[in-house]
Amino acid sequence: MSDTQHTAQPQPAGEQEPTGADRAKAFAKSRRGPILGAIFLMATSAIGPGFITQTATFTAQLGAAFAFAILVSILIDLAVQMNIWRMITVTGKRAGDLANSALRGSGHVLAVLIIIGGLAFNIGNIAGGGLGLNAMLGIDAKIGGLLTGLLAIGIFLFKKAGRVVDIVVMVLGVGMIAMTIYVAIVSNPPVGDALRQTFLPDTLNFATITTIVGGTVGGYITYAGAHRYLESGLTGPEHVKDVHRASMNGILVTGVMRYVLFLAILGVVASGVALDLSSQAANPAGQAFGIVLGEAGIRIFGFIFWAASITSVIGAAYTSATFMSVFSKRLSGGWPLQLATVAFIVVSLIVYLLIGTAPAALLVFVGGFNGLILPIGLTIFMYIGWFRQRDVLGGYRYPVWLLVLGTLATALTWYMGSQSVVPIFAFLGVGA
Repeated sequence: MSDTQHTAQPQPAGEQEPTGADRAKAFAKSRRGPILGAIFLMATSAIGPGFITQTATFTAQLGAAFAFAILVSILIDLAVQMNIWRMITVTGKRAGDLANSALRGSGHVLAVLIIIGGLAFNIGNIAGGGLGLNAMLGIDAKIGGLLTGLLAIGIFLFKKAGRVVDIVVMVLGVGMIAMTIYVAIVSNPPVGDALRQTFLPDTLNFATITTIVGGTVGGYITYAGAHRYLESGLTGPEHVKDVHRASMNGILVTGVMRYVLFLAILGVVASGVALDLSSQAANPAGQAFGIVLGEAGIRIFGFIFWAASITSVIGAAYTSATFMSVFSKRLSGGWPLQLATVAFIVVSLIVYLLIGTAPAALLVFVGGFNGLILPIGLTIFMYIGWFRQRDVLGGYRYPVWLLVLGTLATALTWYMGSQSVVPIFAFLGVGA
């Protein structure tokens, strides 16, 4: 460009040059989409088809006492996400790069674990999308899975995929909440008993809590929202308050979605109707919705299950792809990251088409596997918070209360993982 092209042009009559405050407002507005997208990506990633099925199964088994397991999972989620979001956004680095800056090679190990776990879970997510479309539209489940995978691929083939992802996860997330609230109201659950047992359960089952935590906070889900938030550009210590607010809102959305789904199933269970849990092919969540609203309930369930599946496909693929940047900086953003995400979905889709739905053994193992990944990543982040604030966090003074919460959550997840690892491998016939 010539120098004359850089010369400031006179403002048309009646117009004023934007002030600094105006520019700040415009920038904030442009960042709103990625922030909301981060909140809903975190929330919808935590509410996948596996979680919906687990909620129906455990509610049928434990009744209102399952509310306590949901509360514990939300509290652990709170401690985990507030720490993960803050450290990632204060440094402006993704989890893999941040881990490598503290312990060389640890980011590569974490990335491999996240990618393997995310890939296996994505096969189940695509299968869930097929089952959802089958219930909603009556099409063949395998074709439904293919359509779900192709739609997710199409979203990421757009040059402005980030904006499309934000809109998709927000619209489907709101739709899931609205429809589930409707079913929860119609099913007329015993809310008083549910509230009491949220804090004073009649039955305490730690295996249930371990399963829910591993399936809703473990693996790629831990980092989905924080990695998306980086795209907002609002990073660094000066934006800590905004990050804290966004992470809390994400946990709030997640908690509402979990609890309302539980109430919707509880209304059916409390009415005395027994859900069929006798076979791997049983679909207790679909049964509950059908009992409440008949054929319409099956269609509504199909939409919720499909929405949970495709948003989980998006979350798993995007977050897993962001970890690939530790192996090649060319994949750190833009079109290369989008292509890596597409490749991730393509591989998941091919495996799904070859094996059909994911075997039950694989889904159980991967759920536990992601639960085992959670304390590994948390330990690295707690090490950074306690011992590497000056160099890794750039001298940022990290709140001690937040580190204490994170450390307690880390210890608890290590304990739960130690109690789960033998049954997980035994289920696959690998251990005792």
